[in-house]
Amino acid sequence: MDWLTAENLIALVTALLGVLVSTGAVWYERRVPHQRRIGYRVQLDTTIGNAAANGAVTGPGAAVRRGFFNTSPDLRNATLVLLRIENDGAMSIGADHYTDGDDHGLTVEFAQRRVKAVVVTAPDHPRLLSHFPDSWQGPAEGAATILLPKVPLNRGAHYKLLVLLTGGPIGDPVSVDGNLAEGHVHVNHSTTPDDKPPVFSRVARTVTVVLTVCVVALAAIIVREQTPPPIGCARGELTVTGSTAFAPVVRELAKKYEKDCEGSKVTVSAHGSTSGIRGLAETGPKSAKGSPALIALSDGRKPSGYPQLRESMVAVSLFTLVLNDGIPVDSLTLDEIRRVYRGEITNWKQLVPGLDQPVLLISRDANSGTREVFQRRVLGRNELANSSLNCSTLDDPASKVIRCELDSTEQVLSTVAKLPGAIGYTELRSGSGLKGLHRVAIDERRPLVDEIGESSYPYREIEYAYTWGQPPADSLTSSFLTYLIRGSGQDVILTHGHLPCATPKGLRICGDG
Repeated sequence: MDWLTAENLIALVTALLGVLVSTGAVWYERRVPHQRRIGYRVQLDTTIGNAAANGAVTGPGAAVRRGFFNTSPDLRNATLVLLRIENDGAMSIGADHYTDGDDHGLTVEFAQRRVKAVVVTAPDHPRLLSHFPDSWQGPAEGAATILLPKVPLNRGAHYKLLVLLTGGPIGDPVSVDGNLAEGHVHVNHSTTPDDKPPVFSRVARTVTVVLTVCVVALAAIIVREQTPPPIGCARGELTVTGSTAFAPVVRELAKKYEKDCEGSKVTVSAHGSTSGIRGLAETGPKSAKGSPALIALSDGRKPSGYPQLRESMVAVSLFTLVLNDGIPVDSLTLDEIRRVYRGEITNWKQLVPGLDQPVLLISRDANSGTREVFQRRVLGRNELANSSLNCSTLDDPASKVIRCELDSTEQVLSTVAKLPGAIGYTELRSGSGLKGLHRVAIDERRPLVDEIGESSYPYREIEYAYTWGQPPADSLTSSFLTYLIRGSGQDVILTHGHLPCATPKGLRICGDG
């Protein structure tokens, strides 16, 4: 029963509620014999007095009077009230249903005004006038109340009182009181002669409002229901760690993916290839969902001893040596590089006669994949031990050369550019366009993406992406890997100076290892 979800149940209940309310409202209004009701309302309340002595019209409710009204001083503050009294309930009302007394059924009361005269009309129900016989004298002049006889009213029947009043302003309260057996008297509302008649009845308006609320509720549920992400996309959060050399590529790709795939969040937290591999190995067994939302990038294959990690080849990365601009060296032989990093060349004057400048080795820490590739592909051995904390002074008297270790590619580049005599290494793109340093060729061979596989340039390596086992096909981890390796990531990888393994040329080189 896949349809039996919380959202579907709410939608079904809301729809049923709308139908039941609509049906119930009409049935209740038309069929249920509820209480007897007499409703009343003032349809007209206007002045025929309050004119200034000179005939000018002034103030609220002022009027221009001519003829009889103008020649009757006692009508100077007179008003006319048209009062409608009707049976607006579902049951007929007989004379015996009035319970206020023997001689009257309802009492009309005026707060400040006093009755001058009254006219009773019933244009739609003339027979009702027979209940106002000659014996009904109406109110005494100057009275504040009108006692009405017990007028039987069928459902919808009504009569009106046109009352001439004095002694108070228009809008002065008017009330009708009385007691009904199994019923009540109340103020109702309808249009006055100056109002625009409603298009729909009160019942129709009520039903329409209820149905509208139901439709809005259903629409809210539908809108809240998440639509599937675009093909190839996934929602959720993902962390990419590992290689700092490849981090600029992944940061740009993360922004593109988040823009293309709404609802995704990709965080890049690069602290070195080895650190990333170890972090993935520690996080994997703790994940309750099997494969955690974590990808570790590594410059070269992972160290041995992590059988649970699944690898994917991403790109061929090129790396380069960088040298402070104060050293006019454009190329070093492989032997010269090895001698520099073994501590046999400690001053650049050994390579450039007349240039007395100590060699400063600016290296990466042991977690760095860039360093591991440099040691394996270029040096053929490990680097010397760390001998300096600030990269400019020797802290180990036994060491022949100043060598320091830094945490990131960015730190290496800024330090090499700042310190005279400094040499370091970085991925290809990061070593370009920076002031204070320049690239160094190896045996006159330069790192060029177009020549990968054709040139014998040694400082290159395959970039790997590792996950804990096989991530689910519909996960953000799997989706982003595909985006990185075979999707839009290829163009970004090329822009940053790497060769995607998914290209024809990259397939051959990555396949050869």
